[in-house]
Amino acid sequence: MATLKEVADLAAVPILDAFAVLKGNGNADALSPAVRQRILQSAALLKYKLKITQIDVADLANVAKGTVSYALNDSDLISPATTARVREAARVLGYRLNTTARNLRTNQTGVIGYSWHVADDPSRMNNLLDRFIYRVTMTAEERGFHMLIFVQPKIDADKVYETLISTNRLDGFILSDVNYGDPRVERLHELGAPFVAFGGMDIPDATFAYVDVDSKKGIEIVVDHLVAQGHQRIGLLTYEQTWPFSVAREVGYHEAMHRAGLTVQPEWITRTPNILRSAASATQHLLSGNNAPTAIICANDIMAFGAKTYFDEAGLRMGADIALTGYDDDPTSEFLGITSVRQPIDAVADGVFDLLYGEINNEPRPQRQIILEPHLIIRHSTTD
Repeated sequence: MATLKEVADLAAVPILDAFAVLKGNGNADALSPAVRQRILQSAALLKYKLKITQIDVADLANVAKGTVSYALNDSDLISPATTARVREAARVLGYRLNTTARNLRTNQTGVIGYSWHVADDPSRMNNLLDRFIYRVTMTAEERGFHMLIFVQPKIDADKVYETLISTNRLDGFILSDVNYGDPRVERLHELGAPFVAFGGMDIPDATFAYVDVDSKKGIEIVVDHLVAQGHQRIGLLTYEQTWPFSVAREVGYHEAMHRAGLTVQPEWITRTPNILRSAASATQHLLSGNNAPTAIICANDIMAFGAKTYFDEAGLRMGADIALTGYDDDPTSEFLGITSVRQPIDAVADGVFDLLYGEINNEPRPQRQIILEPHLIIRHSTTD
């Protein structure tokens, strides 16, 4: 969705000139017909309709998007000069803070919302997020809060948040699987609603509060382990989607291989949905070449289970004939003896709730973006 600044930039005019023309106020009369026409054409080209949001206020005040919400909510984290600049930008653009969202901070319900995502394979739940939600719920209960779990639609995902805010049902939100340009993040910023994310370190210029685990380092320690075991042809089974964490894991793979003096062959990387049978087929493809890997890194444990399924069908011995690693350390990985990257999920959950508690009470923590380290759990899939 285009912004007022993008319209102004395309028309090569200041933001307030574009606002005046699209708003139709008296300031537009001072502009030449040619300039007015250029602004209207730019708006049409970008399919933009004037609707002032916190993003527009941030652009005019030349501050980060997250700063606007804090400034308009009188946060002590924002300097008086910046607060004044934001307020003036809001006044000029006619922006009014959503009072319903502000009431979330003053009329608390004791309920926090979390949106459950539909997995690639709905029949196989995500044990990592199961553990995360269990721990967050336990921590919330200790602080007098309850969790409301709802399914997030794939289309217009931000709409459900507006509904929950407008009905005063929730004090704040916990997000996971945050993506580039995530509409939920932008909309919750606009509404001034408290939220914290599990994930965010791989989002460029992220201003929201989050707790994350270093995905890039997670794959790097896997590569280092496999290289130490004597492997040089190391393959990667990863996601088709360009999620920030999956991109980070692939970057970690390339960088660790480069540090080890190993040249990655294009056929060593195969992408697959996070579905067991799809991963099995992808593994077959990965091993079909003449220069096939002797070790396979999987970006998720379900992919590793799919890879082992193919090994069993092909008569390959995991660990002895080919090394295999997963990611997230699902309990099934322990049962099957698969080396996997473990995320400190309890620490993530505790950190997320603590940050959200501060956001809800308008007392943001001094450190609002926390990055934790993963650990490699070594089993016989890489040591036989």
